[in-house]
Amino acid sequence: MITVSEMSLNIDGRKLYEDVNLKFTPGNCYGVIGANGAGKSTFLRLLEGKLQPTSGVIAIDKDQRMSSLVQDHFAFDDFEVLDTVIQGHKELSELMQKKDALYAKPDFSEEDGVIAAELEGRFAELDGWNAELDATKLLNDLGIAESLHHSKMSELSEPQKVKVLLGQALFGKPDILLLDEPTNGLDMQTEVWLENFLEDFPNIVIVVSHDRHFLNQVCTQMCDVDFGQIKMFVGNYDFWLESSRLASKLAGQQNAKKEEQIKELQEFIARFSANASKSKQATSRKKQLDKISLDDIQPSSRKYPFVKFTFDRELGNDLVRVEDVSKTIEGVKVLDNISFIVRPEDKVAIMSRNDVASTTLMQILAGEMEPDTGTVTWGVTSTRSYLPKDTNSAFNDENLSILDWLRQYAQKGEDDNTFLRGFLGKMLFSGDEIEKKIKVLSGGEKIRSILSKMMLQKANTLLMDDPTNHLDLESITALNDGLTGFDGAIIFTSHDHQFIQTVANHIIEVSAKGVVDRADTTLDEFLNHEVMQEKVRQLY
Repeated sequence: MITVSEMSLNIDGRKLYEDVNLKFTPGNCYGVIGANGAGKSTFLRLLEGKLQPTSGVIAIDKDQRMSSLVQDHFAFDDFEVLDTVIQGHKELSELMQKKDALYAKPDFSEEDGVIAAELEGRFAELDGWNAELDATKLLNDLGIAESLHHSKMSELSEPQKVKVLLGQALFGKPDILLLDEPTNGLDMQTEVWLENFLEDFPNIVIVVSHDRHFLNQVCTQMCDVDFGQIKMFVGNYDFWLESSRLASKLAGQQNAKKEEQIKELQEFIARFSANASKSKQATSRKKQLDKISLDDIQPSSRKYPFVKFTFDRELGNDLVRVEDVSKTIEGVKVLDNISFIVRPEDKVAIMSRNDVASTTLMQILAGEMEPDTGTVTWGVTSTRSYLPKDTNSAFNDENLSILDWLRQYAQKGEDDNTFLRGFLGKMLFSGDEIEKKIKVLSGGEKIRSILSKMMLQKANTLLMDDPTNHLDLESITALNDGLTGFDGAIIFTSHDHQFIQTVANHIIEVSAKGVVDRADTTLDEFLNHEVMQEKVRQLY
């Protein structure tokens, strides 16, 4: 168990939290949410002991082993993959090293024998004899082939390193598991595996994530960082979001009868209780939901940008035809004879287990890169606007202010300061912020700037490479709603399950075998097909 009592934190004269009181118990997964800069990752550092609170106490039960997801992907480059995973259990890893060093002594003494016996006893207590077997299984489940298990981490690709470090955090069933953005860089199939793993995890899990679907699948409670506080709410992310909206509505109904408000609250809780997560904690969570009162429902201070795409020109009968496209990057063929057709009514999610392949294809579609062979033919009525994965490539003069940069893409009549200031205000750039230079913008601010540009361009086809990257949950939700309401065509990549599920009506998977085209298919239908195909492969 973890108990946080009267905890406050000041950083550089800024009060981040004040008088925080929380209790974390085994069998629950806690999602930590809040606006960018609210202090979500900082809270995990406090729990780890890497940062000390200004006041108050964080108490963790004695002998509780804590594990966390390492963010530095180069930290273990000198170690083998299997060893990197086992290092997730620090005591066990150190025991193995001590044993090896002891048995390697040329002058092994009687005293060494006594020490070895003590080490072996503790080694057995920690289930050390199964350590390599357990680490191997974990790596296999994460999609790391056994041929790589004894390779150096430096030899792995970035997505492979992400999976190994995730395996390191999960190894040995820690008592407390801290995960900061664990789905970043994961392919969809591995994310589904992680969801299933955490749903059955018996100990404490505390996770920071911008992936709404992931939070809904695994979380039993939410910790909302807002108003200089961290408050805990029963339920998953959707329950928190809807309860926050309900709270704002009830707050505005000053003259409404208390009985009517209570009835509305009860109906709301009943609806969410009936759709509780499939996880084993669903029953206990329903009991907790039933105990919620009006005072437990609180509005959020967070703001949502206004995202709405329109277009000037209707699409004709043809959108784009891709024929036999191949591309080699740094000696590696990432696209091999790719062919598909996208219709004007399609909203296409490009998926791949190799991010380089999907990004390369998006760059070719956007005309930012030429294929080695093959052709891309766009319909004559199509007009296109592009959001690249590398946002820096969208800003050719970083010394421009946001206002002057955006003015370049405004149509006549929309290029005056009054209109652009109002437009940027809706995208949460207020006051003096619109005079900020592009070069000092955060990743999220750059994405919101490019989205502003795309809305002004009024193209009938939107090309977006991982558009939710760097965005907070509020901006992701606003973008999601903006795209579902768009009547034009969309071709995009994403790692966000809910984003793909709600926006895409067509899945195109780019694999080493070419293209697997799932016409008129949602993401969940696609993944279910993948699961069935895997079961068939295992049978035969």
